[in-house]
Amino acid sequence: MEDRLFSNTHILAWLDYYAQNAPIDLEKVKIIDITRKNKNLIPTVESHKSTLVFTDVGHDDIFYRMWDAGLGECEVWYNEGSDPTGQILHKPVKHMIDRGINASAAMLVLNPNARSTYKVGMENSAFSRGSIHYVGSEIRAVIMNKLQVSQASTLCIISGASIAIESAILAPEGTVIAVEYSLADRVTMEENANKFGVHNIITIDHVDDETMKGLPVPEVTMLVASASMEQEIECLLRLNPQMEFVIYTLDFPTAGSLPALFDKYGIKDVEVLRISISKMNGKNQLVAEPAPWIITGKA
Repeated sequence: MEDRLFSNTHILAWLDYYAQNAPIDLEKVKIIDITRKNKNLIPTVESHKSTLVFTDVGHDDIFYRMWDAGLGECEVWYNEGSDPTGQILHKPVKHMIDRGINASAAMLVLNPNARSTYKVGMENSAFSRGSIHYVGSEIRAVIMNKLQVSQASTLCIISGASIAIESAILAPEGTVIAVEYSLADRVTMEENANKFGVHNIITIDHVDDETMKGLPVPEVTMLVASASMEQEIECLLRLNPQMEFVIYTLDFPTAGSLPALFDKYGIKDVEVLRISISKMNGKNQLVAEPAPWIITGKA
């Protein structure tokens, strides 16, 4: 078993401590150890009524970030030491934003307003404004359906910032490799990662054997069709000969050429889908939005 700051024995002791001192139902407690790599605290608290958080010294802005994410009314139960003993204290997050973590311990976060389900296809207004032009939320919902993200998925998302964020939320035990070519887009990507509190995103500026070296091997790749697309497909297939692909394009000739390109690289089960969405404007007129093509296949 890997070395961990909090062993099973520690976890059981803290669970017993809170079971005796706090109003919780152990059956409904979500446990998260943020001393381990790439753990997403904020999305976890947002979606669970009771979260037992194991943390180490530091995290000076942890409560500020929770408050900034709209979790100020959540109640934090904690003690002042590193052991599950002694007096238990509790305060709302909004009254703790000027303090950090001063001991390796566990805190219990109660969120009575937790949402039990995740809404696929978040509104674009939820994301940081920056250099990135976000795909419509309805189209993103279809792309997320095609990605079939699971708790431990490893994905490569090329030029799909909002899709990378949604994937990171849906895969708390996995990894998202976000590829953004321009510096401005990478900055906006990092702003979104901080805003949503996701730590399982790795941002790089292009795809080749060197930039992908040492990174988790993705199972699925979503990419926006571009001039470098074929080189990216070749590289990704070297990493994972069984890669699944989801490709987005607004260009009909590109969409038409992709089945032949997939065939060249042995990518099967090809599906070509076009999404057409119209929305009513203030004059009660239906206005058509850009209609992208979504092409999927499995190597």
